[in-house]
Amino acid sequence: MLHGFAVSMRSRGLAASTIEVREWGVRRFHNFVGEYPWTWKPQDIEDYTSSLLSGPRPLAHSTIRGYQHTIKSFCGYLANPAYDWHEICLERFGEVPTQICHPWNTFAHLAEFEARPTRRPFGYDELEAFFAHADQVAHDLLDSRKKGALPALRDAQFFKTVYAFGLRRREAVMVDLNDLRPNPFMPDWGPYGKVQVRYGKAMKGSPPRRRTILACPEFAWATEGLKHWVEVVRPRLDPGNHAALWLSERHDRVTTRNVDVRFAKIRNGAGLDPALTLHSLRHSYVTHLIEFGYAERFVQEQVGHHHSSTTAIYTSVSDDYKNRIFQEALNRVLGKEAIA
Repeated sequence: MLHGFAVSMRSRGLAASTIEVREWGVRRFHNFVGEYPWTWKPQDIEDYTSSLLSGPRPLAHSTIRGYQHTIKSFCGYLANPAYDWHEICLERFGEVPTQICHPWNTFAHLAEFEARPTRRPFGYDELEAFFAHADQVAHDLLDSRKKGALPALRDAQFFKTVYAFGLRRREAVMVDLNDLRPNPFMPDWGPYGKVQVRYGKAMKGSPPRRRTILACPEFAWATEGLKHWVEVVRPRLDPGNHAALWLSERHDRVTTRNVDVRFAKIRNGAGLDPALTLHSLRHSYVTHLIEFGYAERFVQEQVGHHHSSTTAIYTSVSDDYKNRIFQEALNRVLGKEAIA
């Protein structure tokens, strides 16, 4: 049954990692119930959900809904008359698999944004503290001539680039040197005026989406740092003909796990909120572009959101920005200043 389920997902174009996760989800549910799929009942998914919500650290709403969706997909595959599992199970066991996940016993997808409330973008002071600590770590290692100075310089510039271009974690890791492109409107920036993303977040069953991100003048400091990394620091890692922009000490591409660990180390060293994640840099990029006055459609294209509503939930503008917009509205409509 699991093999057939995997084949059906592969036929739909789902990624191997997605298939592996869903197979694991079915096995986990099977181990919890202790029965085979042709005996599963709606009460089983209800008991399973209750177990996920119990304990000192209940799972997030979106995580539980994902687990339920996996079981619902598997049961839907088994109960589909296009396959012969109904006849096989009836003949061998006298019972048949049925759909056990229904609207009345599973989580509904009602909100567009289901992350925990603690997930948020960086504040300006927090960004400054984070990047300052990353730079300080690198400079201390350089001054003491200790091992790890070049990786520390890489980390500092990697996170600045993630922020300055609003990249997802995998998008940033998979950038190659040839993905750095010039912007004809800004010839002074050389080949650092654009970043071509080739491993954007895919839609269901589709290949990774591509997009081109323009470097914005507000982040020129990060663009200069990217130039220094490519032309001065990266060659000292002896990259040879490797195409990857971000290389590890072993001369291969850095991994998503590695950058997560590095991010957490810098964040904790700067004494920042543990709720801040690497993806918070992307949230900050969206928020700050809006505060800088860029049109929402431009921001949506920059970050590769399919729907404008997705861009909207990423945006968390500051009180200063809201006060400025309110002041402009007062001046425009009423012709007077706000009372402090």
